[in-house]
Amino acid sequence: MANVSVITVFVLSGLNETVNHRSIIFFLSLLCYCTILVVNVSLIVIIILDNSLHEPMYILLCAFFMNGLYGTTGFYPKFLWDLLSPVHVISYSGCLVQALVMYSFACSDLSILALMAYDRYLAICRPLEYHSVMSKHRVTKLAFFSWLMPFCIVATNIYLTSRVKLCSSHIDRLFCVNWSIVQLACFPEETTINGIVTNITVIIYVLHGLFIIWSYLYLIKTCISSLESRAKFMQTCVPHLTSLFVFLFTVLFDGMTVRLASKDFPQMLLNFMSTEFLVIPPIMNPLIYGFKLTKIQNKINFFNCVAY
Repeated sequence: MANVSVITVFVLSGLNETVNHRSIIFFLSLLCYCTILVVNVSLIVIIILDNSLHEPMYILLCAFFMNGLYGTTGFYPKFLWDLLSPVHVISYSGCLVQALVMYSFACSDLSILALMAYDRYLAICRPLEYHSVMSKHRVTKLAFFSWLMPFCIVATNIYLTSRVKLCSSHIDRLFCVNWSIVQLACFPEETTINGIVTNITVIIYVLHGLFIIWSYLYLIKTCISSLESRAKFMQTCVPHLTSLFVFLFTVLFDGMTVRLASKDFPQMLLNFMSTEFLVIPPIMNPLIYGFKLTKIQNKINFFNCVAY
């Protein structure tokens, strides 16, 4: 009979091979987190305070940056604490909450990118209908639901995981992942419904991704024939596409580490692959939009001039 016991804490073993490098990793991680906070908060404040930026695209960008802060806050404080601590443990409830935050953040990012794609489609292909369809009030509600729905979907997955009896408290990662917890189940047959709901969740967000790709392919096809549309596409859509590719690239790596993790891969490599979506997009996205979008760039330049 399986050794069923009540799990109250999980042991995270992802840092076991970093004993000789923790000071460097702590400094780089702290620098990375501070950079994420500064650049995201700065752009959020600029968008909120400036009435000229209270437009659909910038409202969605504000939600995008807020979601980046939400997701990284679920990882960095605990990770930085673990780097300073000789024992790397997390409570059972804390582990479930961390998994909820991290993956609702990732799913919300994809939902917001889908909204951005739809926004650009309307702005370029149906400009006369744009302001009636994408009103400030409607965009604000859509931005809220782009966070709420992923949160509820991921929360459903986490709830099902909380009902599974576990026979181990050892997680070979830097942070808690829903599928890693499910793999600790004493009775695999109990996790069938978890697998089904997880696959449905994956399908939902694969469809999000396909919708985004279709939208931009349609935009590219539309913009080729018009110089004005081409300029608008280059100005506003290229940053979205860059964010999309960065996001898909980093999430793909994280998915590979969850599903294909092997003893043959060095732990440091697996750690790097699994944390890319918490490092690269939250830093790259504000920089991409800050430098590429003229209105935001002008506001940044204005504040710099005032400061001097």
